[in-house]
Amino acid sequence: MNTLRPGDTMLTDWRAAAARFEAEVAKAVVGQERAIRLATIAIFARGHVMLEGDVGVGKTTLLRAVARALGGAYERVEGTVDMMPTDLIYHTYLGPDGRPRVDPGPVLARAEDLSVFFFNEINRARPQVHALLLRLMAERSVQAFGRTYTFPNLQVFADRNRVEREETFELPAAARDRFLMEIGLEAPRDAAVRRSLVFDPRFHDTDALVGAVAEGVLDHARIGGIAAAIQHAVRAEPSIEAYVVALWDALVRPAEAGIRLPGLDTATLVQGGASPRGVAFLVRAARVRAWLEGRDWLVPEDVRAVFTEVMAHRVFLEPVHELQRGTIVPALCRAAFETVPAP
Repeated sequence: MNTLRPGDTMLTDWRAAAARFEAEVAKAVVGQERAIRLATIAIFARGHVMLEGDVGVGKTTLLRAVARALGGAYERVEGTVDMMPTDLIYHTYLGPDGRPRVDPGPVLARAEDLSVFFFNEINRARPQVHALLLRLMAERSVQAFGRTYTFPNLQVFADRNRVEREETFELPAAARDRFLMEIGLEAPRDAAVRRSLVFDPRFHDTDALVGAVAEGVLDHARIGGIAAAIQHAVRAEPSIEAYVVALWDALVRPAEAGIRLPGLDTATLVQGGASPRGVAFLVRAARVRAWLEGRDWLVPEDVRAVFTEVMAHRVFLEPVHELQRGTIVPALCRAAFETVPAP
């Protein structure tokens, strides 16, 4: 499979399937074409996703539609302040006979068929829960009941409560670095789409919207092999490799790269930059984007198309600037594009 190229029949067929997948998801989530494309890239790059956005913009609907079109088992949990790590693995209760029972929790309920695991409001859960999730994301396995359970097809999606600060626990840097992307969803700006979302009763019934999405458009059990083939099939010329490394350096040492941001000292702005794993994720995502565009070589547009979603959450600012990271980091990414010459 490593000798496949994007023009070969198998990868061509899978690219057509990816297009059908996006079309099916778009039936349930309108005005979010970029988010759908990024979710598709994440699926074929085999990476986990953090969804960002205000309440009611369609994050859960997007995830339900993705899970239905992707196939395999889907599980969802709600983050709460009293959640314990074991709540993901099993739950205990009294049976009809009054005896205690132990049943598999959401992670183990579908065993190896688990395809999409959605953690809603992840920052409401305590760090102990984050630690277990970190292993699940990193190793796609957990230990329970004296054995190791593996989840070869698993992708974790999560979102955060961005409004409330009380009884929330932000994810540590190590956990955030495990997410391939942080994808932002905003209410559509197109006036016609906004009117439809508000006045068309079709968009008031989420279950019906998701039910209209075709099931199993992609064979989730085979995506891992196809994902590996994509990475081997799409090449990066030395000029693109140098470009990616230069962008990486610009995020880590913006002052040395010649980046200037109004009102900020870029020499002391960044506390920590992206890890090698993060930049490897960037290349993985860019290769998938090139494949979806029908090419077997990377161009700068492939890198830029996924750069902010893959890299922004891996840039750690000095504490005095962290409260403004929502404006500073995107500006830093834009400045990197403007400063580093593209091949």
